[in-house]
Amino acid sequence: MKKHEYDILYHLYTEPYINQRILAKASGHSLGVVNKSLNKLISQGFLDGKGRLTKLSRDLIDSRKPKNAIILAAGFGMRMVPINLTTPKALIEVNGERLIDRLISQLHDVGIRDITVIVGFMKDNFEYLIDEYGVKLTYAADYASTNNIHSLRTAIDEIGNTYIIPCDIWCDRNPFRSHELYSWYMVSDIVDETSSVRINRKMELIKIPKHSGGNAMIGICYLTEDEATVVKEKILSYCKNPLYDDKFWEESLYKNDKMIVRARVVHSSDVVEINTYEQLRDLDSDSNQLKSDALKTISKELCCNGDNIVDIKVLKKGMTNRSFLFRIDDGENVGKYIMRIPGEGTDKLINREHEAMVFKTISGLGICDDPVYINSENGYKITKYLEGIRACDPENEDDLHKCMKKLRAFHDMKLKVDHSFDIFDQIEFYESLWGGEPSVYHDYMKTKENVMGLKTAIDSYKKEFCLTHIDAVPDNFLFYKNENGEEMLQLTDWEYSGMQDPHVDIAMFCIYAMYDKERVDRLIDIYFGNGCDIDTRAKIYCYISMCGLLWSNWCEYKRNLGVEFGEYSLAQYRYAKEYFKYAKELMN
Repeated sequence: MKKHEYDILYHLYTEPYINQRILAKASGHSLGVVNKSLNKLISQGFLDGKGRLTKLSRDLIDSRKPKNAIILAAGFGMRMVPINLTTPKALIEVNGERLIDRLISQLHDVGIRDITVIVGFMKDNFEYLIDEYGVKLTYAADYASTNNIHSLRTAIDEIGNTYIIPCDIWCDRNPFRSHELYSWYMVSDIVDETSSVRINRKMELIKIPKHSGGNAMIGICYLTEDEATVVKEKILSYCKNPLYDDKFWEESLYKNDKMIVRARVVHSSDVVEINTYEQLRDLDSDSNQLKSDALKTISKELCCNGDNIVDIKVLKKGMTNRSFLFRIDDGENVGKYIMRIPGEGTDKLINREHEAMVFKTISGLGICDDPVYINSENGYKITKYLEGIRACDPENEDDLHKCMKKLRAFHDMKLKVDHSFDIFDQIEFYESLWGGEPSVYHDYMKTKENVMGLKTAIDSYKKEFCLTHIDAVPDNFLFYKNENGEEMLQLTDWEYSGMQDPHVDIAMFCIYAMYDKERVDRLIDIYFGNGCDIDTRAKIYCYISMCGLLWSNWCEYKRNLGVEFGEYSLAQYRYAKEYFKYAKELMN
C-alpha cells in the first residue's frame, strides 16, 4: 500500500466518509489522488462501496497500533554548553515545562503508557519520572564513549510498534497518535544544510551528500513490527563493529542510501529541535536554564547583556574541561572569546588557587595570553579567541623544534611558585579516588610496585626544580599569527603546573603524543640540542613510566564518572610498564 493510500485509510478511520472534497482537504491530497486511492482501497477489500472500513482494514489498523515508546536521553548534549553543566538536555524547561515531561504527557494523551527512557549522563536526575509518570529507566553504560545507536541497543527488545524519540525536541502540537498505519521518520519542511536526507517525489527519504541541503531531521520515528525486525538486526550487527561507535541509530534505517521507512513531514514551527543555547533563547527567552552561572559571569565580566552573547559553539571536549567559543556583539564590545568550564570530577583533581597563582607568575612573560577572567574557586576562565590557531603536530619536525625551544626557554626562566606537583603523591591520590574499587588491570599492584620503586633512582639524579607545566602535551602548544602576520607560539592550559623537575614536561609530551621509543629519543635530542647524557635520559624514561601510571590512574577515576578515553588510557598503562624496563636497562 502506498503512503497516500494509508493516509486516506487513516482519515476514514478517524472521521466517517462524507465526500471526496472533504477527504482531500483533511488528508492534504488532491481530489485526483483521493479518487484513485478510494477505488484501490475498495478493490482490495479495505473499504466497502460506501467508503466504510471493513474488517480487513480494522484488523490492519489494530495490528499496527502503537504499543510503547522509547525516549533517548543518555547523551551529554555537548552543543548545549553552558546549559548542560547543571541540567541534562531532556530536563531543559520551555515555558515552564521540561522537554521530557511534555513528551511523556503527549504520549499519555494518546494512550501510550509503556515508556522507556534511556539515560546516561546525570542519570539520577531522571529518577522522579518513575514515580510521576510510571516510566522505566534503562541505563546506557557506554553513553560517554559511543553514540546513540549503542544507547538504543540497551532497549532493543522493546522495539516493535514503537515510537523512538529524541529527548531534545519541543512539540507544539502532539505528534503522536493512538493509531499508526506505517513506519515513518519525521522531518521538517525547512532546509537544513547539516541534514543527511531529502524527500523525493515518492515521499521517500534518500541520503544526500554533506552540506547539500536537505530536510531538517527531527528524529522522531515510528516503527511497525515489520520494519522493527530489520532495524533490530542492523543495530545488533552495527554495535559489534567499532566503526559504528560514533554513529546515530538512524544508520539502521538505511538500505541502499534510502530509508526503509516513509517520510512524515511537519511544519518547522510544530516541532523544534533544541540543540543550542541560542535555539532555547529563541524559543523561550525566559527559560530558567538561560540564567546559568557561566552566562552570568560572561555578562558581568565582559559588561554585556545576555542577548549579546551569540554564535556559541562547543569546542572539542578536552580531557579535563569543556570549553565553548562565543562572540560578543553589543555595538561597543565586540570580539570572540573562549570560556572554559571544568569537567566532571575536576574539583577533586585541580587546585584552582594554585592555577591562578601560576597565571599571576607567568603574566606578561610572553608564554601565553593572560586570561580575561579566571575564578580561583570554580575554575571558570575566559580568554580571547585567537584566529587561525593550530596545535602542534607531533609528527612535524619543524613544529617539534619550535615547541621544544619554547619549552626550554620557559624552563630556563626558573620561575618559582609556592606549590609543587609530586608525581608519586598524585599516583596515590588518583587511586584513592576510585572509592575502593580495584584497578581494571590484573597486574596493577605489581606495576605500581615497580613504578613506586623508581623513587630511589629519581632522588639520586641531579635536578633543579622550577615551575613546570606538567601538561606540556602537543595540544597545548598553540601556533597563531599576530596582527603583523608573524607566527607566534604559546603554551596554554596551566591547571596542573607546579614546582617539579622540568624534564617531566618532556615525558608528558611523549606519552600524550603516544610516541614509540625511537620518537621518544628523538624528542629528547631535540630538546637538549647538544646531546643528552645517559643519566638524564634514564631519568626521563623513569618519568615516562611514572607519568604513564599517573595518567592511567587518572583515566580510571574518570572512567568511574562515565568518561572514557579509548586507546589513550591503555597506552598510558603500557608506558608505565615498558619504560620501567627501559629505565632499568639504562641504569644497569
